[in-house]
Amino acid sequence: MAPSATRRGRREERTATSRTRILDAAVACLVESGYAGATTLRIQARAGVSRGRLLHHFPSRDQLLVAASRHLAVERLRRTGARIEGLEGLSGPERLDRAIELMWETFSEPHFWAAVELWTAARTRDELRAALLPEEREIGAAIRAGMDRFYGPELVTHPAYPQVRDLLFTSMRGVGLAYALEHRDPRTDPHLPLWKQLARTLLPPP
Repeated sequence: MAPSATRRGRREERTATSRTRILDAAVACLVESGYAGATTLRIQARAGVSRGRLLHHFPSRDQLLVAASRHLAVERLRRTGARIEGLEGLSGPERLDRAIELMWETFSEPHFWAAVELWTAARTRDELRAALLPEEREIGAAIRAGMDRFYGPELVTHPAYPQVRDLLFTSMRGVGLAYALEHRDPRTDPHLPLWKQLARTLLPPP
């Protein structure tokens, strides 16, 4: 390989590494300090990069935080893929119950709270909302596809499945928000058996 190509490859690798560090830092700041506390100076310090490096990747704070939203989705989908391995060999009601448990787990993870911070801020920030909305639509479609892998082809092909999945997703998101005030174990949430019973009723086996 030519020396110039080698140098270019190393430079691109350093650029990708610094970008990932900035996005990881932005997500961490959103979770720990909320939208108001996720300032570019705080993110810069946490990422350990220069001001110029941060601005090279993300000229504005909102651009950075919208990119962090996509970064969150990628991580969420990666985790989804890892969880699916534990569903191999399950089918019928057992698969349905476990899929609901895994789906619910995603609403108590840090990425959920980082997303909530962005949604809340977007309510009163027109520029952020305009940038975030198309991203969220695309990300939402990818997340729904990931959820479908939880449930498997047997359940996904049920005529009522899309409506049941969206109903569960919306309900879980609403219940998840209550944990901002109540710090308790989500694994013992009283809604969990209700969601399972609802899904078993609306998605009966053939």
